[in-house]
Amino acid sequence: MTFQPITRSTVSAQIREQLLRMITTGELAPGARVPSERELSEQFEVARTSVREAIQGLLSMGLVERRGNRTWVAEHLPDVAVDSDSSTEVFVHQLFETRRVLEVPVFALAAGRSDDGSREAVRAVVQRFEGALTLCEFRQLDREFHTLIASGCGNPLLVELYSKVLDQLFRSWEIDSILTEQREQHEVDEIIRAAVEGHEVIANAYCAGDPGAMASAVEAHLTEIEDSMLRPTTP
Repeated sequence: MTFQPITRSTVSAQIREQLLRMITTGELAPGARVPSERELSEQFEVARTSVREAIQGLLSMGLVERRGNRTWVAEHLPDVAVDSDSSTEVFVHQLFETRRVLEVPVFALAAGRSDDGSREAVRAVVQRFEGALTLCEFRQLDREFHTLIASGCGNPLLVELYSKVLDQLFRSWEIDSILTEQREQHEVDEIIRAAVEGHEVIANAYCAGDPGAMASAVEAHLTEIEDSMLRPTTP
């Protein structure tokens, strides 16, 4: 893994945000060892004290934990295994049903607990959706966006469960085949466009601290994406 050198003033906050991004995208997965203070200080090109402050912030959020003199991404739940013997259409319905059960209440809870720092982080991620994105870029950013908002619920167990479910479900060949083998490029672009618009509504609800608006936004977003994925392909 490669980190970006730190050059601006709020050093520990920037280190924390980069580590948080790696945790929310799964690059640093639950149960993974976080690089040592020495390794991080060398990669970030900063003093160890700044790294230590950043790690302390993640500890207070419950996202990492100490075991002896090492730091690990927090892991409290067993892996979630998904085996689908159903048709692609049935599996996609199951996927979005699962997401509704998890995302609607978790995101609503997060909206009610949002603060200035988390709102700023969400706005920053939404801005990165601008411009042309490849499917690979979009999917990584999509995962980061959803997990970042979920982390705002303040419950590490819910965040870990949500992250593990997404991790397993989005590795499925059914989703990959819908987006890569069964679609023309313009159809994939339309799915991405609809998802980006839904993200903007979700982000607005989060930044407004409105749980009701958040629940409605998530329901609408998931319905739109599910329908677009199951829409018949262009002949």
